[in-house]
Amino acid sequence: MTKAPEIEIEPVIFSASDNYELSGTFYRPPAPNCAVLISGGTGFPKEFYRHVASHYAAMGALVMLFDYRGIGGSAPASLVDCGIEYTDWGRLDMPAALDTLSAQASGLPIYHLAHSVGGHFAGFMHNHDLIEKHAFVCVGSGYWRKHPLSFNLFELYFWWIHGPIGLRLKGYIPSDFGWKGMALPEGVFTTWRRWCHNPSYYEGELKSSLRPHFFDEVTAPVKSWIYSDDPIANQETAPDILRCYTKAPSEIVMQKPSELGVSAVGHQSAFRRGNEQLWDQLWNWFNQE
Repeated sequence: MTKAPEIEIEPVIFSASDNYELSGTFYRPPAPNCAVLISGGTGFPKEFYRHVASHYAAMGALVMLFDYRGIGGSAPASLVDCGIEYTDWGRLDMPAALDTLSAQASGLPIYHLAHSVGGHFAGFMHNHDLIEKHAFVCVGSGYWRKHPLSFNLFELYFWWIHGPIGLRLKGYIPSDFGWKGMALPEGVFTTWRRWCHNPSYYEGELKSSLRPHFFDEVTAPVKSWIYSDDPIANQETAPDILRCYTKAPSEIVMQKPSELGVSAVGHQSAFRRGNEQLWDQLWNWFNQE
């Protein structure tokens, strides 16, 4: 029996270009054959992705997880009036994580596994050309009218009841009363809400207020995996995001949970144990010539 490689799990603190300190974790195999940056979804701490990180490290990848500012290990002492904006994650945090990984990768090919907003924001990264391929998982626009009616009730509650009450009482979006993600800064919530009420999500703003950006310069291939039971990233919303990457070859893979041998995937369960078949699909595509 082949002995599994010993994986070193190494916490790291690194700085964005504005000197904001961010928390990350390397999963380091003895002899890496590639590197993978995992950019999480809104409200998900880096530890949520630890199982897929360990899986890839065991296959030889140097993997980096990180928390966006305001989340998990990258949260300030207080989220009240912290000044964190949603787009800071793509403009500042993701590029800093990529540079930190690249410095450790020693010329290895770098791949990007992006969950939800991680795929939305890849086009804000000034150093996107360090990435050879992007695997999007559950990436689709947040425009609420393109989501199923069964999900709309929660969305409207979150945007117009939970959020405003949380901001009034605490000054940020608390993690309770139906919101299962981590607490969110006001600037993250208000921008997210604005986009989710716009039929074009952020696409229209890319032509004006969101400049500068690099969506129209990304040429690395993008493959987007979506699931039939995901109320957010679906056959209507996944193309909305890919359309913003005007020069990147792209493809959508639509699957049912049963095709992966699981009962549900939804918007977040792709990263829970039991989804190794999916992780292997991404890995095989990353390493395909």
